[in-house]
Amino acid sequence: MSDRDRAVLAVERRGWPGPGAKERAIRERLGISPTRYYQLLNALLDDPRALEYDPVTVNRLRRVRAERRERR
Repeated sequence: MSDRDRAVLAVERRGWPGPGAKERAIRERLGISPTRYYQLLNALLDDPRALEYDPVTVNRLRRVRAERRERR
């Protein structure tokens, strides 16, 4: 996993106080757009290295993704 991949997971692991704070942090800390961030994050959820690195965050996000897919 790259440093950027680990940084994406770190942003996702953290709690955010309100709307806009997370998007601002994505732009400032990672230097990418929120759209690109979510593309990278979604790919990480399917990466076994990400699961090994941060199983709690990855499994939580996989559950959220699965629930959203079921509702569609």
